[in-house]
Amino acid sequence: MSTLYELTDNYQHVLEIAEQLDEETLKDTLDSLDDAIDSKAENSAKVIRELEGNINALTSEIQRLNERKTALNNNVRFLKEYLQNEMEKVGKDKIKSDLFTVGIQNNPPSVHVGDEKKIPRDYFTEQEPKLDKTRLKNELKSGVEIDGAELRQKRSLRIK
Repeated sequence: MSTLYELTDNYQHVLEIAEQLDEETLKDTLDSLDDAIDSKAENSAKVIRELEGNINALTSEIQRLNERKTALNNNVRFLKEYLQNEMEKVGKDKIKSDLFTVGIQNNPPSVHVGDEKKIPRDYFTEQEPKLDKTRLKNELKSGVEIDGAELRQKRSLRIK
């Protein structure tokens, strides 16, 4: 496996097995490496960068495949509509061949709402109120005390 960063053998091994391990096993593997914290930090940062690169590549591939899936679904939808229109033009509801039977049938009834305002309230469901965390955070930042909520400051690792 070619990597962007030069890794020691131990960390190259960590990179190769990282996606297959659970967090506890990965932690045990890293703990077993007998390196000074500076060396461990640098090599771990290299592994992190490599994994982030893999994630970016996978994200791009997922997007490409989703776009392809959408295009194929659109083609299927178009072909079905086209075939249905052509069959309706000639007045055929069913065509049998050696491989397929193609037929037009009625779908189950569906509801079409022309004007929602005219529908009686009995047909509406109540929605649970949704907490506006952005407003809550802004209020807490400005010094307003709100029972049941508090601001918490967390720390996280940054690699530059």
